[in-house]
Amino acid sequence: MTEFDPFGRHIFVDGTFRESESLESMDVIDPATEEPVGSVAVCDPDEVEGVIEGAVEAQSAWGDEPAGTRAAALHEVADSIEADDFERIATLMTREHGKPYPESEGELANVAGIFRYYAELARDDQGNVPGSTQAESFQFDRAFPYGVTVHIVPSNFPVLLTAWTVAASLAAGNAVIVKPSEQTPLSTLQFVEHLRSLPDGLVSCLTGRGETAQAMIQSDGTDAVAFTGGVETGQKVSTAAGEQLMPAVIEAGGNDPLIVTEHAPMAVAIAGSTTAAFHLSGQVCTSAERFYVHDAVHDEFVDGLVEMTEALRVGNGFESSEIGPLVSEAARDNVERLVEDALEKGATLECGGQVPPDQETGWFYEPTVLTDVTPEMAVVREEVFGPVAPVCRVESFDDALAEANDSEFGLGASVFTTDLEEAMRAYETLEAGMVWINNPMIDNDAIPFGGWKHSGIGRELGRQGLDAFRQTKMGVIDWNPQVHDWWYPYPEEWFYDTEEKRF
Repeated sequence: MTEFDPFGRHIFVDGTFRESESLESMDVIDPATEEPVGSVAVCDPDEVEGVIEGAVEAQSAWGDEPAGTRAAALHEVADSIEADDFERIATLMTREHGKPYPESEGELANVAGIFRYYAELARDDQGNVPGSTQAESFQFDRAFPYGVTVHIVPSNFPVLLTAWTVAASLAAGNAVIVKPSEQTPLSTLQFVEHLRSLPDGLVSCLTGRGETAQAMIQSDGTDAVAFTGGVETGQKVSTAAGEQLMPAVIEAGGNDPLIVTEHAPMAVAIAGSTTAAFHLSGQVCTSAERFYVHDAVHDEFVDGLVEMTEALRVGNGFESSEIGPLVSEAARDNVERLVEDALEKGATLECGGQVPPDQETGWFYEPTVLTDVTPEMAVVREEVFGPVAPVCRVESFDDALAEANDSEFGLGASVFTTDLEEAMRAYETLEAGMVWINNPMIDNDAIPFGGWKHSGIGRELGRQGLDAFRQTKMGVIDWNPQVHDWWYPYPEEWFYDTEEKRF
């Protein structure tokens, strides 16, 4: 069994690691130190196609297995994950992404349960038996796998978001091919070793850039795709899938609003908002990126938010710090651009707004609070994906709802309130796939995750997350065969009588 080598240009195929046949490579850089932590291959179309051929063969047998057999195999995967102390993968994750080490371990701790959930869900539900449209006829549908599914994984949760769709697809009976993020491929690769117990060819992990992913989607051997990332890349994936008439689950990020009403539990709102804005240095698709705060509590909220923000520690993920670096220099440049634009248009800088003076190496940026923010500012219109909390003052709850909905995005939305009417109106009114009241960014394996508008199509997690990777087949079995009265030939009395000029 070959052990994974971060510098070995490894891919995962047939239950083992091996060096890629492709000639091109790319370095993986630690965003805290700017030092290489590994080197991976840029897999070319020929290598991709060879792996897909193996996946097609493996899926044929796996898809024919009873659901209970597949469930047992996925429970074995979960056993392997739970037996891991996570130190190797968590260390790699912190080094290549920059997130604090406790957050890397926390991500991994939530993975095994996903495999168990989908193992049992797929065994529990294989179809539907409605009431028949006629007597002595058994009418039903069953679910079948698509075949080979492609999984394009983002940088921020390189293992958890792999598991979300891979577990569902495997449970449905598909083979899977994973294309990790260019920025965080190492922890994804290291993780998939837990799937060694599955049949050879069933799970593969190939590294590369966008061209590698396009080769996977455009292959005649692949049948569905799951993507998580930015809108622009999501549109490219959706277009490529559409050209193949391939089903696609697209989670394309967001610019989530967070509303603080005059009835908010203030201590909870301040602590929750700080976490929602700055968790993972703001690099969560469901981070709170626009704050609409009622005039009656605006100043109190801002004072508390600034106090908590200034107490956050910025540093290497292996140190005692809550805020790590941005995942790349380009990501930090984008945050700087958005903050500078807001300040030029009249926003007030309450704290942060710069590279930490003691962090000359690495792509760090101080957690930042802006006030006097207005709708025309880019920081309100675009996905920030960084440690910035832009605060807009609103005069009413209705104004907050209207401004929150004034966006091309619709992934999630949060509200802090102790007023039940406000809570229910928020859930009914906010144009988002997920609404959190007093507890931002929570997910649940059994509840569909996904957005409205430009935040994506399709759903991950829950029953819908399983259905995304299987197709239905209708069945009709007449158990007492008979000639039906609507079959040919039609009786003469059904036709128009030209002499009588009537039917």
